[in-house]
This record gives sequence, C-alpha cells and structure tokens, in this order.
Amino acid sequence: MKIDLTETNSSKINSALVQARRDIGTPAIGMVLTLVIVTDEENAYDALKSANDASHEHPSRIVVVIRRVSRSPRSRRDARLDAEVRVGTDSGTGETVVLRLHGELVNHAESVVLPLLLPDAPVVVWWPQDAPTDVAGDPLGALGQRRITDTYACEDPIGALGNRAAAYAPGDTDLSWTRITPWRSMLAAALDQQALSVTSATVEGEDDNPSCELLGMWLADRLEVPVTRMLSRGPGLTAVRLETKDGDIVLDRADGSLATLCMPGQPDRSVALKRRETAELLAEELRRLDPDNTYESALKFGVARLNTANPSKAGPAPAKPDPAPAVADATPAPSKPAAKPAAASKKTPSK
Repeated sequence: MKIDLTETNSSKINSALVQARRDIGTPAIGMVLTLVIVTDEENAYDALKSANDASHEHPSRIVVVIRRVSRSPRSRRDARLDAEVRVGTDSGTGETVVLRLHGELVNHAESVVLPLLLPDAPVVVWWPQDAPTDVAGDPLGALGQRRITDTYACEDPIGALGNRAAAYAPGDTDLSWTRITPWRSMLAAALDQQALSVTSATVEGEDDNPSCELLGMWLADRLEVPVTRMLSRGPGLTAVRLETKDGDIVLDRADGSLATLCMPGQPDRSVALKRRETAELLAEELRRLDPDNTYESALKFGVARLNTANPSKAGPAPAKPDPAPAVADATPAPSKPAAKPAAASKKTPSK
C-alpha cells in the first residue's frame, strides 16, 4: 500500500502510517529498529531496494531522506516536505517513509526525521554515498547508535579512509570493512588450524580499493608484521599471502567467486568467497549495534602507518592525498623487532 502526501508534515506522516497499518489489517508490526537512509534522487532506488531486502532479516522502519536542492536561491517560503508512505508488500517486512525535502528544510532534515523514529528502538543511519566527513557530528548522524558509510563509493576512497579515522566515533562503520569479513574469518580459521608464526604478509587487489587497504591495516595491526600492498586487475581483493617459516598460507581468489586456500603440509582446497551484494552487507551490519573495536583499531593503526610512511600526508584528515596513495602501502609497514609467537598470531577475532 502506498500513500502520497504533498506539502505535509511529520504529524500527518505518522497518522498516515497508522491508517495504512489498519487498512491492511496489521495494526501491530514487530520492528526492531529505524533505518535512516540519507541519499539523493539518483541513488534512492538502489539504496531502498537493498534496505528492503535486508529488512527480511531485520524488520524495520525505513526512513529515506532525499534533499531536493533547487538551483534558484532558497528562501523560507520555498520550504516544503513531500512524502511517500509505503506499508505491506511495497516496503519489505516493515514500513517505509520516503521524504523529499525542498528549500530551507534541506538544512533541517533532523527535525523532520526525529518524530518518525520508532520509540525505544535503536536508530541506524546509512549514507550509501557522499557521507559527511564527520558522520557522528552530522545532525542526522547524531540520531543513530550506528552510522554506516561506504568509502568505496567516494571519488577518493583512500583519502576517505583518512577522514573516517580522523573523525571516528564509537558506532561508526564502513561497508568496505564489511566486505572483508569472510576474508578475515578465513584467515583467522587458517591460523587456528596450525600454530604458525607469521613473519610478513602481502595483500593483492585493485588500486584505490579501500577493502584491500583495510585488510592490510587489519593484518598489520593484529599480527604486528610488515604488510606489502600489491596491485592486480581485480575484481576487488584477489589474494592474501601470509609468510611463515614453515611455508606460506595463501588465499587466492582470481574470479571474484571461488577462492583457493593453500596451507603448509595440507592439500589445496576450494572455498566459496563470492563478492556480496549491498543488501547482504547491510544485513550483516544491522546484526550488531555495539561499537566495532576491531574496525577502529585497524583503521587508526593503518592510517597512522600511511602518514608515517608519507610525511606529506601527515595530519588528521588530508584533503588531497598523494595521487597514488596505494604506492605507500607497497612499502612494508615498520615491523617490531620480532614477530609475535604463534599464539599471538591467532589473535585475529573474526567479526
């Protein structure tokens, strides 16, 4: 069921939601959170589709905020709020409210969204693209317990990682980090099977791919070994090599779907490691509402390492990093006098 509201307000939208639930015969819907999507008109359809797919695992009220910025000078009399209320088969397993803000209202989106939040339920804010530099300090971001961004959608993904590290607040996360969860789980399981001390690591993938950079940061942070960044044609992350005195542990995925795991003294095995859709990534992030301390540690450690290797990039959030920042990652990270013993190399908790 879909209801269109023109030149409306939050009170009328809430009344439309109640009426729509009564009309379809479901006066009470068990929703576990409010998901606020901040996007533009061009990307709203894809973002909403992913959120609806994720709602099958996490029934939620989805509030889509679309800022319609006019080219003409804005004034207070131009402020207008249009809305679509979707309930039932048009909104996954929850409710959907699409807000289109015009005029001066564009600068006060939080005042429109606040009355639409589910009472006593957590709030997650997601920017599919064009996230602000400080998402926790953003008025909409301040409403959420979790704030999800995607540096892969930025024009300068590596520079965006620096911004995320400089402005990090508990509850921040990024879908580029979520994309490497299966890789981290697989590598952690491989080290659990054999008590091997890792002496160095190599991460291979596309240039300017934030997931590759984050995986290298995570390995350097957790194993305290030098990590070399190598470039490939992709797609995405293609291979990880952990060097040990007894042989190399290699996880190689050349086609973006099926990977091969090679371990010393064991036959090679094929493992499923496909590239996941946005809906799957979003559903994974909605499973946890506590701060991701592993992401914070890897992000801050890795960005600090890059700034140390490139003094010109030093600073909290460089606006324009070097033209080829991935080259910095090709320089091994400064290693400690000795690698951790085998027990420490299994310190890698999967997400």
